[in-house]
Amino acid sequence: MNSEKICNEVCELTKQVGLFISTEAKTFNQNVVEEKSFNQLVSYVDKTAEQKLVEGLKKILPNSGFITEEETITSEEKEFMWIIDPLDGTTNFIHQIPVYSISIGLTQNKKLVMGVVYEINRDELFYAWENSNAFMNGTAIYVKQNNQLSKSLLATGFPYYDFNIMQKYLDTLQVLMKETQGMRRMGSAAVDLAYVACGRFDGFFEYGLHAWDVAGGAFIVQQAGGKIADFSGSDDYIFGKEIIASSTNLFDPFFNVVNKNFKLKTEEV
Repeated sequence: MNSEKICNEVCELTKQVGLFISTEAKTFNQNVVEEKSFNQLVSYVDKTAEQKLVEGLKKILPNSGFITEEETITSEEKEFMWIIDPLDGTTNFIHQIPVYSISIGLTQNKKLVMGVVYEINRDELFYAWENSNAFMNGTAIYVKQNNQLSKSLLATGFPYYDFNIMQKYLDTLQVLMKETQGMRRMGSAAVDLAYVACGRFDGFFEYGLHAWDVAGGAFIVQQAGGKIADFSGSDDYIFGKEIIASSTNLFDPFFNVVNKNFKLKTEEV
């Protein structure tokens, strides 16, 4: 498999679908929004974008499988699996807040081998493939080398449907707000991870996420020299619904704060 060639084709497809999303944003009507479940919003834009991505990815890598947010295609286990979020930041999109993205990850035998994140409004395309550097619009990117929480800017995502362990989240946030230069909540986990990869954020953590939220961005962070784990320090961050990402230099002090406040999560839920 020519990974670089495939990644370039995926990037081109992603930009085409991104153009569709940005065009629809100009005339989007909130009356067409559906609620899949509590605070889980979707529209024809998400669904159509996903269909376009699936159709294109089938041509790029035939006989591959899909894990998608909007379930426009049945998931069937294959050697190669695309993990797709056609519009990460749907709530931002609906409310005309210009932070949303397309996120695509590719696994081979359950191992991540490619990631693409396209932040549509800034026209910034982040991508990496197995054994490559990470890139943004053709330029290599790297995580920050800062190793001090006191000099860091971190990102997170507020709980919006899973409130079972919200107090632990708030406890964690309270510590980090006091010990860092600030916290940001962008509304797109894929963008948060891409910004860690290019050094805008020193780190990112969130719980309650799905595989399609993080697969593409997590791989890009790794290829940019960063470190990823779940809140217990293991590698169950794609399907485990919790993730912490940063440079290797900052990871330990950052992880220690998150782990200390979340370590009893399993016992309480």
